[in-house]
Amino acid sequence: MTKSIKKNTILNAIKTFFSIIFPLITFPYASRVLLVDSIGKVNFGLSFVSYFSLLASLGINVYAIRECSKLSDNRDMLSKIASEIFSLNVFAMVFSYALLALFLIFYKEVENYRVLIVVQSFSILLATLGTDWINTAMEDFEYITIRTILFHILSLILLFAFIHSPEDYIKYAAINVVSSGGYNLINIVYRKKYCDIKFTSKVEIKKHYLPIIYLFVMLLSQTIFNNVDMTMLGIMKGDFSVGIYSTAYKISSIITQVISSILWVVMPRISFYYKKNDFNEINVLLKNILYYNTTMGIPCVIGTIMLSKDIIYIIAGSQYLPASLVLQILMLSLFVSLFGGSFIGNIILLPMGEEKYYMKVCVIATMVNIILNRIMIFKWSFAGAAISTLICSILIFALLLFKIDSRIHIENPLSAFYKPFIGGVFVFIVCFFGSQIPDVYFRTFAIIAVSAIGYFLIQLMLKNEICYKFMLEAKNTILNGLYRK
Repeated sequence: MTKSIKKNTILNAIKTFFSIIFPLITFPYASRVLLVDSIGKVNFGLSFVSYFSLLASLGINVYAIRECSKLSDNRDMLSKIASEIFSLNVFAMVFSYALLALFLIFYKEVENYRVLIVVQSFSILLATLGTDWINTAMEDFEYITIRTILFHILSLILLFAFIHSPEDYIKYAAINVVSSGGYNLINIVYRKKYCDIKFTSKVEIKKHYLPIIYLFVMLLSQTIFNNVDMTMLGIMKGDFSVGIYSTAYKISSIITQVISSILWVVMPRISFYYKKNDFNEINVLLKNILYYNTTMGIPCVIGTIMLSKDIIYIIAGSQYLPASLVLQILMLSLFVSLFGGSFIGNIILLPMGEEKYYMKVCVIATMVNIILNRIMIFKWSFAGAAISTLICSILIFALLLFKIDSRIHIENPLSAFYKPFIGGVFVFIVCFFGSQIPDVYFRTFAIIAVSAIGYFLIQLMLKNEICYKFMLEAKNTILNGLYRK
């Protein structure tokens, strides 16, 4: 593990930045061309396919990253383990497609979505063949960043070339498959740089099956948790409600990607430290991640809640404005999740091998979410679905707190909150008084610019560790560059 976490974090931040910029370009165009109902169809199809996608993956991504990162310095052993994991993935994929075919033939409720779902299901094949988890395990974020940007550019070109009316929603779904998974075809060749992955019938089932089953059930629960809102809305309220909810969900997901971009950077490294039983390094990493989550999370949540109507209007258009309330509720859920599932679950428990307990928590939360959705969607439609998600995020956080290892010690964790909170008050004030500006585009741009600059300066004044280290690193880089000249 010789690669720099700082460099990988920067690369992943760049990838995440472009992953945000492209949806901000494509989604406003797509939402206005396809309109609410067609967007609802595409998102309903995605929520349906996601269950079969998870069945095909078997929770292998997280397991593969954790196990392969431990063998990064042994090509032969890495090739053996990676080939076994790939072979299990292929078996699961074949079973998943067989099950999907049965659903498409006999489940009448999806009869009008069959072609759409078939197109969207190609993402399952691409993900299985591509084994992208090997690149993450090897911390090759330079390759991941470059290829992701290139495929985003390709999808942008395809979007403007082929999407011109609401009837083009299947083409739009195909372009999304290319954007999100087309790079897996390149992975088939590129992964030979690290190991030789091939299909094998000689798989040590006993070694892999328990952790994979736990992770599969955990991820299945998470997928149901994330998608059941749209699935139940589609069945109970129709495409329009799905279109409204999915718009807010997409925006909150983009913000989640920004804040959680560090997750896949540190997971291989923290798994490596757990193998070495080095809790000093683990605690240092966890402290930095906690500070990062609060520093990024608090202003994003406050700003998005205050600007929810303007954000919805700019990104999706006036017909989607009912999604502003959904976005506000989902942002509260996001904030809780940053310290529950994202931090305690993914960063602490999974690298420790505590997937069994995390699985139980996810199953409980998903069952509660389905029950609450049945009640709240009936009464409050898409707003009820968002409230259900918030309640369950709080439940997950509360249950995960009980399982933190006693060797995990983050010095003065509350200090990670009060400095960003002071900056968050400034963001709130700027948003409140800035709302008087008449033009929505100028208003939103001005508020974001003033809030971001002011927040960052306040954090520097308060010597927030994350912002302070960033400034010192930038200063040293500039000075070193000038010195070389």
